[in-house]
Amino acid sequence: MTAFVLAYGEDRIPYQVSYDDARKTRVAIHVNPDGSVAVDAPLGFSDESIKQAVQKRARWVVGHVSEARERYAQVRPREYVSGEQVLYLGRRYMLKVIPVDRKPAPARLRGNRLEVETTNGLEDDIKGRLRAWYLVRGRDYLSRRIDVLAKTLPWVDAPPPFRLLEMSRQWGSCSPSGELIINRHLVKAPRQCVDYVLIHELAHLKHHDHGPEFWNLIDAHAGDWRKAKRHLDGLVEVLLD
Repeated sequence: MTAFVLAYGEDRIPYQVSYDDARKTRVAIHVNPDGSVAVDAPLGFSDESIKQAVQKRARWVVGHVSEARERYAQVRPREYVSGEQVLYLGRRYMLKVIPVDRKPAPARLRGNRLEVETTNGLEDDIKGRLRAWYLVRGRDYLSRRIDVLAKTLPWVDAPPPFRLLEMSRQWGSCSPSGELIINRHLVKAPRQCVDYVLIHELAHLKHHDHGPEFWNLIDAHAGDWRKAKRHLDGLVEVLLD
């Protein structure tokens, strides 16, 4: 990974470059939720070629960095106390922290509340129990959706294996072996956003890059995916909390 700095007017924006041997012709620029910038470049691209490609999109980068930093600054740190709102499949639930003097039961949904039992009331304990609940529910829901979607996609012979992973830059990826890797926070997003990400990654079983054929496949099978993507992008700061 290599570090560079984009200069645009009075702005100086650092960015990290990673090299991807699957990428052939163009660089991809990502503005992360906290305003940091990452660039994926084809293996063998010169430093000068990368700098020129990023400089051509300098105005776009600066604008998106400014927006991301402004949004990120407005996100309140989670405190893991009763009354906070938590998300699951796009719906908001109220967190209810329940002190107990026995072994805590697993977190559970009851009506519009997500109840988490704790013996000590510590933030790390509540956070860990909430995380465990998301992982269990996420694996179950995503497994079912992958099975359903796989049956509708003609290039998918069988539902591929998948795993959940903490990721700060991606909602998902598809390994060379065909395993799907899904951001564990995705299950907080609305169902249509989840389906868009899953179809996107399943499409990589047929086309490993993001060329025209890949996007034609997405257009044919992901419905109004652009709307879902915009919605998902707008929720990044909330979902990754």
